[in-house]
Amino acid sequence: MAQSPREGIDITRVLGAPQERVFAAWTVPEDFAAWYGADADVPLDRVSMDVRPGGSWSLVVIVPGAEMPFRGVYHEVSDPGRLVFTLKDASAATGIDGETVTVTFTALSGTSTEMVFQQRGGNLTPEQYAAAEDGWEAFFDALEARLAGR
Repeated sequence: MAQSPREGIDITRVLGAPQERVFAAWTVPEDFAAWYGADADVPLDRVSMDVRPGGSWSLVVIVPGAEMPFRGVYHEVSDPGRLVFTLKDASAATGIDGETVTVTFTALSGTSTEMVFQQRGGNLTPEQYAAAEDGWEAFFDALEARLAGR
C-alpha cells in the first residue's frame, strides 16, 4: 500500500511557563524574535506584528549572504488560548496564501502549558515538510530555553 503524501506538521510540547506567558512569546515582537529562528547566530530583522484578526505579521531571517522574508495574516487571536495565522516565505508561488498555522495553549497548571502546533496547507513537498518540522522543533527548543530564562 502506498503511503499518502505528507500534508502538514503536528508538534505538541509541554512548556514550563504559564499560559499567558507562552501566548505572549508568540505575540510580542521582542519575544517572538528571540526564539523564532532558533539560533542567536541567525538574527531576525524587521519584525512586525499586528496581532488581531486580519492583522499582518512579517520578519526577515538573516543568513550569511541572504535574507529570507516570512509573512502572514492572523485569522484568529484568542488570548491566551489560540492563534491561527498564515505563513508564507518568498519561495511560495504567487497566488498561494501559504500554510495555515494553528497553535493552541492549554494551561496544565499555574506553571506549565501544553502547546499544540499544527501547520497545514499542502503547499510543500514531503521533504519540505520534514525540513520545516525539524526547523520548528529547533525553534521550540529555543522557545523553551527563553521561557526558562536561559
